[in-house]
Order: sequence, then structure tokens, then C-alpha cells
Amino acid sequence: MRIMIVGASQGLGRAFVEGLGDGGDHLIGVSRSVPTRLPERTGIEIEWIAADLASPERAAASVAESVTENGLDVLIYNLGLWESRAFEPDYRFLEDSPTEIQRMVMVNVSGAILLVQALLPALLRSVCPRIILTGSTSALPGHGRPEVTFSATKFALRGIAEALREGFRDQGLAVTCLQLGHLNTEDDLAVPLERAARRSHGELIPMHDVVHLVRTLLTLSPSSYVKEMVMPAIDDTRF
Repeated sequence: MRIMIVGASQGLGRAFVEGLGDGGDHLIGVSRSVPTRLPERTGIEIEWIAADLASPERAAASVAESVTENGLDVLIYNLGLWESRAFEPDYRFLEDSPTEIQRMVMVNVSGAILLVQALLPALLRSVCPRIILTGSTSALPGHGRPEVTFSATKFALRGIAEALREGFRDQGLAVTCLQLGHLNTEDDLAVPLERAARRSHGELIPMHDVVHLVRTLLTLSPSSYVKEMVMPAIDDTRF
């Protein structure tokens, strides 16, 4: 299986690179720059592509060119920017700069659309093509958060997923939107799950759980898919 992870340099994206795939699989990380040291995993080939989705048309073309020959089975679009003061008590929409807002929309929405469009010819050659979009509980009704642009771009991912399913249903394209709550990004997969889960006392989701969920999605047959998964922390009283 050939799996591409966009936004792979840190946090959840890095956890996907370290935790997805089995022997014989090929992982392709995509980020603005290539890390000085790539993860090493027995039996799994890992390569990296430098591409900045803030320039989505150029980035999409270069990434698509890299998979033209060998194809692609899974695209995980894990890239998403948020406001500089997002999720802080002092966040104020009126203080967000137009430059910051436009960059978020460019990366979170235009980047996703243009990259998917560029990669679809390679994906659709797979016997089981899958796209996984990392969304947020901020895309759900009643999410209770004031971050306008971040919420809007995560809402947009749901629309992208819905339209892709309808447009390519007859070609077996499975599209899943993961609506994730707040993550514990301090504890990587090397930290035991039990300790990562204790860090926030139920207010943050260990990245281990998300990786386990995505591993399960990738084992499904071509006859089924998960349309949307909502995954809040256990103590998130909004859901």
C-alpha cells in the first residue's frame, strides 16, 4: 500500500508516519521542508517531498508528479492552519489580520482541493482508493468555539468530502472526514498510551488513538467506508 501523508513533519502527521503501514508498505511524507532525519521503520519504505501548500497550484503539481509512475492508494490530508491566538482565552476575531485569514483559507481549503484534483488520476488507479481528511469538531454544529476562519475552513472540508464521494462513487473512491477534538501532541507514539492518556485527565485525545483509528480504516474492504468520524475527548462537554 502506498500512503501519502500531507502535513507530516510534526504532531499528528508525524505520528501517522511513525504508526501507519505494515511490512512492504510505502509511506510518503509531505511538508514544507524535508526533515534532517527521516523515521526508520523495518520493512516500510519512507520517502519525503518538500512542498508548501501556501502556494497550492505549484505544490500540487510537484507532489502529483512524484506519484505519476508508481501510483497512490491513500491520501491523508492532515494539514490545517489556525489563528495565532486560536483556542486561547483572549482570542478575538476582530484582531485577526487579513493576511493571516487569507493564508489559512489558501492552505486549508485551496490546498486541499487542488492537491486532491492533482492526485486523483493516480489514486483512481488503485483497487481501493481512499482519501482521509483531518477535520475538527469545530466543523460541527454547536461546536461552541469563536475561531471564525478555522471553523469555516473545517466546515469546507465536509463539503469537499461530500462532493468527492458523489463525483467518484462509481470509481470506488472512499472519502472519510475525521472530526477530531483537542489532541495531546506533546506525547508522541514512543510514550506509552496509558501515560499519554493521563496527561490531560480526559481533556485531550492521545495521538495513539487517532493512529489506531486510521489503521482500522485502512483495513476495510473496497466494499465499505466510514463517511465521517467524530472523536472528541471524553471530558469535552460540547459533545
